[in-house]
Amino acid sequence: MLNLAILLEDSARNVPERTAVICGDARMTYAEINAKANQVANALREIGVGKGDKVALSCPNLPFFPIVYYGILKTGAVVVPLNVLLKEREIAYHLADSDARVYFCFQGAADLPMGEYGFAGFSQTETCEHFILINANPAEKSPFENTQTFAEFIENQPTEYESELTNADDTAVILYTSGTTGQPKGAELTHLNMTLNARLFGVYDARRGYDTHLVALPLFHSFGQSVQMNSGFYNGATLNLLPRFAPEAALSEMEKNEVTIFAGVPTMYWALLNYADADKFDLAKIAANLATCHAGGSPLPLEVLRGFEAKFDTKVMEGYGLSETSPAAVFNKAWNSRPGSVGFPVWGVQIRVVDESGADVPTGDLGEIIIRGHVVMKGYYKQPDATAAAIKNGWFYSGDIGRFDADGFLYIADRVKDMILRGGFNVYPRELEEVLMTHEAVSLCAVVGTPHDEYGEEIKAYVVPKPGAKITENELVEWCKTNMASYKYPRVVEFRDSLPMTATGKILKRELR
Repeated sequence: MLNLAILLEDSARNVPERTAVICGDARMTYAEINAKANQVANALREIGVGKGDKVALSCPNLPFFPIVYYGILKTGAVVVPLNVLLKEREIAYHLADSDARVYFCFQGAADLPMGEYGFAGFSQTETCEHFILINANPAEKSPFENTQTFAEFIENQPTEYESELTNADDTAVILYTSGTTGQPKGAELTHLNMTLNARLFGVYDARRGYDTHLVALPLFHSFGQSVQMNSGFYNGATLNLLPRFAPEAALSEMEKNEVTIFAGVPTMYWALLNYADADKFDLAKIAANLATCHAGGSPLPLEVLRGFEAKFDTKVMEGYGLSETSPAAVFNKAWNSRPGSVGFPVWGVQIRVVDESGADVPTGDLGEIIIRGHVVMKGYYKQPDATAAAIKNGWFYSGDIGRFDADGFLYIADRVKDMILRGGFNVYPRELEEVLMTHEAVSLCAVVGTPHDEYGEEIKAYVVPKPGAKITENELVEWCKTNMASYKYPRVVEFRDSLPMTATGKILKRELR
């Protein structure tokens, strides 16, 4: 028997007075977080929620997120975290597709009225029975008819709760994929999937009595959820929650709260590296405390990795995984890492690189990455055909292209869907982006394929120039021509002030395409 909520409960028992969460000026201990989660569990049980029921949650990085998340798990129900940027139509789809019975939704703000979008989506979903509005101010009432606020929902509920017994292979969390092909699919992750992934990073990150994580990654996403929240709670760490990433806010929190662990996607590292006013913070103090940095979500450009390590005098460990793999499947360890690679498979996981027939490719050759082990999801919720297409003979087919070097380190080339087929040649955008990032005028870039009558696809680069840089499209194209093979270099360059990104900080190539 195993329930993911044990990660909170063990730390609440062992270090009850330790600070579990910092958010702005607010601090909550492990005992306080656990007591609130118990109130959530009691309130859910009172309305009939039990083992196997689905409960959705839309909430930014605030203490409410772990409180509701673990409260749901304690009842044996399944957590369905939703992207906080979803609009009403998308919310209605996720609620209906997941069969959610209850929906907890943060109120949001004027620029992102999450509560309005959430209630509108809930109102379109016949199968969802309860809408709970999470107000920042517990004294405020809900503006929506026949709904309760979070404060009203848990009012007078007991602060003790005996968690339900769940099996290791019971579903704990349903994480929705980004839906790059068709509608988003819900990856069912079990209590074993999530607990083991949390423990892996709890071991990798263990450094002293306890650590302080800067949690800028959204907790609704697998990276922040497993690698920081769950592993941090397993290790009795303090989570310094940042509701919205900005380099100034991140550096301020690092300095003020002596952050020891940071995890981010490449664009976060890029933003911290290029923040013009960084010197107003005590970078030496930040570097002295910052013991571990994790990178994931998409490949980290070598220029950014080296620059960040030099500026903050710390080591960045890159890893690899997907929502379907809980997420971490491959990881560089502090004692055995290689820049540019994502490391070795984590404990208990096997990785192969295969061709279209499923046969292993020679060392150094590119192929699709397939994964087997305790990290692989149970399947896509209510989608047996999609599950069968993704998991074959126990191996999960990732859709990512990679290669092994002679020492067994794995390197990510690109997503299969991002590969450009130009005139019969396979072109991998990440390779070109790595080269472009070495140009003195390039700050950030993304390479995509665009339709072309003669070649099928043409190669286009979107570039954010460095401040003050003066370079023309023709000059950069000529430079690429000199530094890349003739079939690879971008024929078109478009300069932009910024690139579109997801809520998790990934560059939205589908929008650029």
